[in-house]
Amino acid sequence: MPNKKLEFKTGQYVVYPTQGVGKLIRLEDQLIAGQKIKMLVIDFEKNHMVLRVPLDRAEISGLRPLSSLRKMDEAIASAKGKAGAKRMIWARRAAQYEENINSGDPMKLAEVVRDLQRRSSADTMTFSGRQLYLRALERMAQEFAVLHKLDIDEASEKIEDILGIPREIDLNAVDEIEDEIEDEED
Repeated sequence: MPNKKLEFKTGQYVVYPTQGVGKLIRLEDQLIAGQKIKMLVIDFEKNHMVLRVPLDRAEISGLRPLSSLRKMDEAIASAKGKAGAKRMIWARRAAQYEENINSGDPMKLAEVVRDLQRRSSADTMTFSGRQLYLRALERMAQEFAVLHKLDIDEASEKIEDILGIPREIDLNAVDEIEDEIEDEED
C-alpha cells in the first residue's frame, strides 16, 4: 500500500504525540547547516510552547491531523469497556500507559482511561495512577474539544459523562497506601 503524503494547512489543528493538540500557525523556511528546510510551526497554547517540525520529518515524528468524529467516538466507546487484565507489576503497566499516552493515538489513550478510571465513588486511586489517568483524559479531551468546539474542561466532563464516571468522585482522593501494595496484589 503506498504511503500517502500528509498535507498540512496553516490554521489547522494537529496532534503531536508527546504534546497533544496544537495549531499550525505557519510554514517557514529555515537555514540549518547551509540547507534550506521547510518547517511546520505549531503553537501549543495550553503549554505556552511553539514547536518547529521539519516538514519532511512530520510523518516520522507522528504528527497527524485530528481524528475524525467517528474515530473519536470509537475511542470513547472502547473506554467504556471492561478494564484490561492487571497481570503485570505496576511499574511495567505504568510504563505501558505512559507509552500509550505519548503515542497520541486516541484508541491507546482510551485504553489508559478505561483501565484507570474509577467506576464508583468508593473506588480509590493511587497517586501515580491518578496522574496517568488525568494525562490520558486530558489528551483525549484536547482532541474532543476541538472536534466538538468545546473548551477542554467541558470536553473532559462530557467524556466522563459518556463513560458514566460519577460526579461525586474526588480525583484528588488517593489510596493512603501507594503503589507498593498494588505491586504485591499483581
